[in-house]
Amino acid sequence: MTEPLRDDAPTAPLDPSLRRARGAVTAAYVAQGLGYAVIVTSLPALQQRQDIRDAAIVSILVLGVAVAAALGSVIANAVAVRWGSRTALALGLIIQAVALPVIAVPAPFAVFAGAFGVFGVGLGCVDAAAAMQGVAVQRAYGRHLLGSFFAAATAAAIVGALLVSAVALTATAAGIALMCAAAIALGAAVIGIRFLLREVPIDEALPPAERAKLPRAGIWIFGLVILAVFIADSAVSTWSTQYLQLDLETLAWIAPLGYAAYQAVVLVTRLVTDRLIPAIGRPRLVAIAAVTSAIGCAVVALVPFPVAAIIGFALAGVSAGVLIPVTFGAAGELSPEHSDQVIARVNLFNYAGAILGAVVVGLLADVTGYGPAFLIPAVALAAILLAVRWFRSPSQAARAASPGAQTTGTGLSR
Repeated sequence: MTEPLRDDAPTAPLDPSLRRARGAVTAAYVAQGLGYAVIVTSLPALQQRQDIRDAAIVSILVLGVAVAAALGSVIANAVAVRWGSRTALALGLIIQAVALPVIAVPAPFAVFAGAFGVFGVGLGCVDAAAAMQGVAVQRAYGRHLLGSFFAAATAAAIVGALLVSAVALTATAAGIALMCAAAIALGAAVIGIRFLLREVPIDEALPPAERAKLPRAGIWIFGLVILAVFIADSAVSTWSTQYLQLDLETLAWIAPLGYAAYQAVVLVTRLVTDRLIPAIGRPRLVAIAAVTSAIGCAVVALVPFPVAAIIGFALAGVSAGVLIPVTFGAAGELSPEHSDQVIARVNLFNYAGAILGAVVVGLLADVTGYGPAFLIPAVALAAILLAVRWFRSPSQAARAASPGAQTTGTGLSR
């Protein structure tokens, strides 16, 4: 069995193949972040091209992508069990590379909507399989890397949004941006096939009786943490601009600054997360991130001023920046021999949280206004404090359970 990550592990020269595998995983995260951002920011132009006049149809398309992504995560699990996460990740990227050009060109609505669904399958497949490979590479390195992988996706998403903005928001320009995203996804798939880690599939590594022995309690705990984070992420992504512009009546150019501040904090915190884990320990980092983000959402809910709202949205970004990579890393350590299966299942909570954050907050906003509705993600994030003890590493937990053992805050925690 692979040893869990430790702060005191000796530093050994890295095999060049590991560096290439790290680069391949980073490329997959870049393709994922860029492709999704281009899709989302191109929606107004695509809506106009397809002559979709009912906003509810767009909402249904977006919901369909989330449902299809959950299916993609299930597919990633099935493929990884049989052929390894390397194959699952390459498959997801290829599916995206096929779907994006179909979305890019004029087509009947049924074809257009079907392509959105296919893209969602690829999205979920890459979400799950990229985390599987990320955990495998992190484990092989012997140090934390997931923060940098997720940071690459965030940076690529910003570039994707800027790309759409730079070429002007027309259907033709959106099509060009989508074609670029498809080419990048295909390129990442080719790189992945060549350089990703070749894990031994679970079907080959474990006897049939052992394959189903999953840490179900841990899956639920970490899954609910992911659920809470994505409730907040979806709420901010969907409603922050609406709140600033409609409820607080800010100028049109100020309204998007709440979401911009949120994404900026997500990127910065993901860049430093890998260094913070060994510095302060995973349980403490999780607690700080959960409290900070809960306070941010509470500020949005209770202090109805534009500056306060923008600051609150920025603080809320700490949750997505820190807790997503930390939680997937912790999930991967629950049972290293089943890490692919565990990650695929935890990833499913992602989409449930995204739907709840958009739908429930939106429905409550119809009654209370957008501001007070942000108490929902505030409470969800605060509840993460109940799961902090699950983020201890196996070695740390063993030391804590030993007679006379003293707990320290400097050990690398799960």
